[in-house]
Amino acid sequence: MFVITCGDIDISVASIIALSSVFMGMASQAGVNTFGLVVIGLFSGSAAGFLNGFIITKFGIPAIAVTLGSMSLFRGIAYVILGDKAFTKYPISFAYFGQGYIGNTMVPFELILFLMLAIIFGVILHRTTIGRKVFAIGNNSTAAHFSGIPVNKVRLIIFTVTGLCSGLASILLTSRIGSTRPNIASGWELEIITTVVLGGVAITGGKGNIFGVIISIFIIGFLKFGMGLINIPGKVMTIIIGLLLILAIMLPQLLERLKPKNSFDSVKK
Repeated sequence: MFVITCGDIDISVASIIALSSVFMGMASQAGVNTFGLVVIGLFSGSAAGFLNGFIITKFGIPAIAVTLGSMSLFRGIAYVILGDKAFTKYPISFAYFGQGYIGNTMVPFELILFLMLAIIFGVILHRTTIGRKVFAIGNNSTAAHFSGIPVNKVRLIIFTVTGLCSGLASILLTSRIGSTRPNIASGWELEIITTVVLGGVAITGGKGNIFGVIISIFIIGFLKFGMGLINIPGKVMTIIIGLLLILAIMLPQLLERLKPKNSFDSVKK
């Protein structure tokens, strides 16, 4: 959400998840404990995100071009390391992150972590100076620059934090399924972008609300769950998600055109 609100896009997040999972798998095979695996997952995700942000801000290359290349790069590294094999040896305690519950309740650890992060990032985006800078850059990066906002620094931080969150997602996903394969999280780029845009974040940047994105996450989650219950094939789900993305992009434009003209435009005509 922060990346798109800032006027950029990152389509390498799913590949970062795969790369981080592979590095954790390699470390686990070498006997690294749960704490070490968490550190490796977070660090590798942050490093990949920083690489994206550094290339984008240092050389002025559009984010879509850089992340398109890094998407293939990170996923390719995962395939080179693993091939058609899988890492399945993980510490028993590592399974808690993706399969554990809070105390004796039926509340998943992942859900509580998600809600905590949603609150933290919501406060950052809507109640802090950093959040206002993100919206300003998304609306007009040139104007933001001449207003004294360190545009490239903010963008670099956002891409790095996005990589960090991808590393965290890799920890949760790997822990949940208990194995690492090179195709892990394959195709999630589309779902992530769809979720953000469907949540009301303008694809051009500068507009958005984290509450809308949270609602969008649950809507898409329930939609996929429901389609799974009626045995709709995965390929058809992908088509539906793609249609949702197109609709989410088109709808604001259509609503804007349907708005009544103001009095100034009428007088001018």
